[in-house]
Amino acid sequence: MDINAKSLLDKLNIEHSLTVDEYEYLLNHVDDELMEAAAEYARAYQDKYYGNKVFTRGLIEFTNFCRNNCYYCGIRRENHNCERYRLSKKQILECADAGYELGFRTIVLQGGEDFAFSDEDICDIVSGIRAAHEDMVVTLSIGERSRESYEKYYEAGARRYLLRHETANPALYAKLHPAELSWENRMRCLRDLKEIGYQVGAGFMVESPGQTNYDLAMDLKFIEEFKPDMCGIGPFISHKETPFAKEASGTLNTTLFCLSLIRIIYPQVLLPATTALGTIDPRGREKGIQAGANVVMPNLSPVSVRRMYTLYDNKICTGEEAAECRGCLEQRMSTIGYEIVVDPGNRAGLVQ
Repeated sequence: MDINAKSLLDKLNIEHSLTVDEYEYLLNHVDDELMEAAAEYARAYQDKYYGNKVFTRGLIEFTNFCRNNCYYCGIRRENHNCERYRLSKKQILECADAGYELGFRTIVLQGGEDFAFSDEDICDIVSGIRAAHEDMVVTLSIGERSRESYEKYYEAGARRYLLRHETANPALYAKLHPAELSWENRMRCLRDLKEIGYQVGAGFMVESPGQTNYDLAMDLKFIEEFKPDMCGIGPFISHKETPFAKEASGTLNTTLFCLSLIRIIYPQVLLPATTALGTIDPRGREKGIQAGANVVMPNLSPVSVRRMYTLYDNKICTGEEAAECRGCLEQRMSTIGYEIVVDPGNRAGLVQ
């Protein structure tokens, strides 16, 4: 283990802050020993604030139409081989009802930026879920909208919003997205959401095309400074119908190391072990929990549409019923000493 890297990790554990250059040094000098040292620190904070609890968020992927053309995404506008679908309000509410019966107390309505769903439609769906299940937290993950739209969704009862910033480097952002999308607007959205009062989730891709360790260090510094309530990170995985089809996917080890560092940076954060982790490694989600994560996000979408919501290739769990997904995850978590709980899963220390 590099002595200077271990010294920086110890400093981070005490101060919860490093410079961008120091974060980059850690990433440049990571080895198995440094990874395990980081994971030990991360698990200590995980245990302090959450014990062995793992929270679930039930994903309802309600539309794969998207107006955007992000170069890495399988549901991008110009992927004409993507079989498109939209769920009806009735289907969405049925998914939420099924999730509630299975013990989910947080629902994530996720979709492409599909403006066929008006603000009024989104509000109607959110208020419908809340009317049926007043103790269920509704999370939205529907991309960049106006502040006015975000305010309407909040008034309708949505309380969490997931919007990955993708990268903290504007230059890299421009390489991953077409010119009509801007890093500045993505940051504006995140600020608006926080000011309105949402529990906000940010996050980034690990080892996306062209990304350097300095770029990743910038992401870690962004998380330190912005302090999102939730931080969703996962390895970049290519999709065959995108400009990045032949790019190498991100690695398990770098993703796990970043998970541990994020837990140390912000010990109370909600940190998912993502489906993408489980896609690149059969035990990726378990390894993510052991690196400091404490959230899993199984799929509640109808099985008939799951294979169509392919942001990347070889996505797991596209053929399982919701009950199978939850049961499988409960077993997987129990094998490593963790327990999936029936709980909305608020960030530790959150004042509502």
